[in-house]
Amino acid sequence: MLQPILTQEEKETLCGLVTEAQRVVVVCHQNPDGDAIGSMAAMTLLMRRMGKQVTGIAPNNFPDFLHWLPTADEVLMAFKHHDSVDRALEEADLIMMLDLNTQSRMGDLLGAKVEAARGRRIMIDHHLDPDIPCELVVSHPEMSSTCEVLLRVMADMGWTEGLTAEEASALYTGLMTDTGNFSYASNRPEVFEAVSVLLATGIDKDRIYRNVFFTYSEGRMRMMGYLLYVKMEVLKGMNAALITMTNEERKLFQVKNGATEGIVNLPLQIEGMKLSIFLREDTEQKGLIRVSTRSVDDFPCNELCARFFNGGGHKNASGGSLRMTMLEATKVVKEAVKAYSDKLADSPPAPLCERGE
Repeated sequence: MLQPILTQEEKETLCGLVTEAQRVVVVCHQNPDGDAIGSMAAMTLLMRRMGKQVTGIAPNNFPDFLHWLPTADEVLMAFKHHDSVDRALEEADLIMMLDLNTQSRMGDLLGAKVEAARGRRIMIDHHLDPDIPCELVVSHPEMSSTCEVLLRVMADMGWTEGLTAEEASALYTGLMTDTGNFSYASNRPEVFEAVSVLLATGIDKDRIYRNVFFTYSEGRMRMMGYLLYVKMEVLKGMNAALITMTNEERKLFQVKNGATEGIVNLPLQIEGMKLSIFLREDTEQKGLIRVSTRSVDDFPCNELCARFFNGGGHKNASGGSLRMTMLEATKVVKEAVKAYSDKLADSPPAPLCERGE
């Protein structure tokens, strides 16, 4: 049985906000992942089960391998569906912000529109330091995913009594993807108690896994080989690796949106590797480098990203961005790794070097 996480006051506040609302908008962070889209889909279905009119809005596109999720193809894109987004936010009684902790994570465009909207606000999240004014904030950074937090909220409110397989599939997707298929951020017994609740609805977890991870194109497979053989640098003596990718290289393999998802995890399969960093040129904003980081054990990716990459996130999985060229960004990465040599190197650090054979 899932343990309660809401106080009685929080339950009463949430009940009042939902009861009084008729038009609900659900939003997530930019570059949405499985946890963002999964929690949005689950919340959309839940609110519709309660008779609400619901619109989902994302700042920009999300990976093609998440479009199978229920309601995913209904999500409006803030950068494209301007009139529909403006109308939905103007009419909203309630705005639910999922898998984000600060306005900047919605991007400049959607962040400004949400800030200007008149609807009351609820935040449900698992990132550190939430700072958006809301009528209710449910934030649990110790949890694996926003989908885990949302399921626990639903259980506290008695809303899991009618939990559907579609809702459970969306929640399981967020749990699965934000833990790397339960390979990190998932040592707590409560994670698997949540999984048990979802499995009880009759979902096919194996099919969900295949829907997310077994959808590679030939171009994606060849791109992976290229990035590992040609582009990966192992930073000698530091137990760290760097992979870079330009938009020209992306075009070379003709890969779909989201095809780079998971690339950052691959170097961690090297024995002794503690940190992996992936730099890629943004497909929508020229001169912007997206940064993804993953680590094992106690290395603080969130601290690294906050200090060097204008970002943050979780201890073992974080991200950020740099407005500079790829060459300049590569130099920043090497400076960052050197700054954390005491946590990365097994022995006195050796000079960083280019990849060797």
